[in-house]
Amino acid sequence: MNDCDFMCAAIDLAQQARKESEVPVGAVLVKGRTIVGRGYNRPISAADPTAHAEVMALRDAARHLGNYRLLDCTLYVTLEPCVMCAGAIFHARIARLVYGAKDPKTGACGSVINLPAKKQLNHHTLVINGVLEDETSALLKNFFAERRKVIKKEDL
Repeated sequence: MNDCDFMCAAIDLAQQARKESEVPVGAVLVKGRTIVGRGYNRPISAADPTAHAEVMALRDAARHLGNYRLLDCTLYVTLEPCVMCAGAIFHARIARLVYGAKDPKTGACGSVINLPAKKQLNHHTLVINGVLEDETSALLKNFFAERRKVIKKEDL
């Protein structure tokens, strides 16, 4: 399996979030060539502001591996992580982050700010962006377009 294959697994999880009326973001954590953690956005359904896809995947992997340090792992996520998720990625010691769509409003890995580039931080994660960017961006754009249509109908 390669980066695109693992991103496809994250896209499948994003679709699950969408089915649950959550913002469609999915994430998988990979150690070696094996998925050890999965997550998708659940802040609304879980009533938990920290239930982002990345955090859910990190939690799942930590339970699976029995350790909060997720060394030598790669996190694949459909959307650029926010500040909270970037912090969780650093604390878990993720070696590599691969994301699809950029987030021009809250992206913390290059779009709005670039936390991984901060030399002062005690952990540095290699970041690869733009993997299946068209597909991951379309997922989000379609979701928000549909939401705007629903809101517009409700206003009529």
